[in-house]
Amino acid sequence: MKIMVAVKRVIDYAVKIRVKADKSGVETQNVKMSMNPFCEIALEEALRIKEAGLASEVVAVTMGPKQSIDTLRTGLAMGADRGIHVEATGDLFPLAVAKLFKALVEIEKPGLIILGKQAIDNDCNQTGQMVAGLLGWPQGTFASKVVLDKEKQEVMVDREVDGGLETVCLNLPAVITTDLRLNQPRYATLPNIMKAKSKPVKKYTPEELNVATKSDLEVVEVTEPPKRKAGVLVSSVDELIDKLKNEAHVI
Repeated sequence: MKIMVAVKRVIDYAVKIRVKADKSGVETQNVKMSMNPFCEIALEEALRIKEAGLASEVVAVTMGPKQSIDTLRTGLAMGADRGIHVEATGDLFPLAVAKLFKALVEIEKPGLIILGKQAIDNDCNQTGQMVAGLLGWPQGTFASKVVLDKEKQEVMVDREVDGGLETVCLNLPAVITTDLRLNQPRYATLPNIMKAKSKPVKKYTPEELNVATKSDLEVVEVTEPPKRKAGVLVSSVDELIDKLKNEAHVI
């Protein structure tokens, strides 16, 4: 069985985000970029499934500008067998990404697709669900545990929901999106980073996949949240209650 994993290039989680002067987006020039943390978890889970002998190949897929190849190489260094890069300029919104994924699935014929539940740049949490919808595949979102049964061709997924955990059984092929507590991603070792340079990467364009990436969405303006006031120390419970009542007006 082949597993296809999405990996996205985003601003590193430790970087302080700066809004552009014209408010058209956030500053990405001369900013450290890395793999989306949820995508790292998705890739780690796919690699563990392969190491357990339940999959034959892990294919990492990224979409975006030519610089996205760096993120793809990181995925290959972690252990993915080969990569696919759909090179596209401009912003790709979830529906366009899902359509591109559907086109790749028709070419690659994977038995399982694993994605991070969301990207930390736009927090959409939509792509996995849209991919499943377009393909007509069952989906297990917000996965905190994945158990694959190769003989029965099904996968058990523990989902993190508001009320606790929900367990669903999916028939393969299926789509899974990963939550934070699923696993701890491995680090790419130096020897594997060197090996990744020789692993094959297939390139496509949206036009070659017959997918139009023009979106019906438009980002009108990006603004920073209002500055928070500095906290204050109080000397007694009475003073705290007084401030909550007369200054914050919350009681």
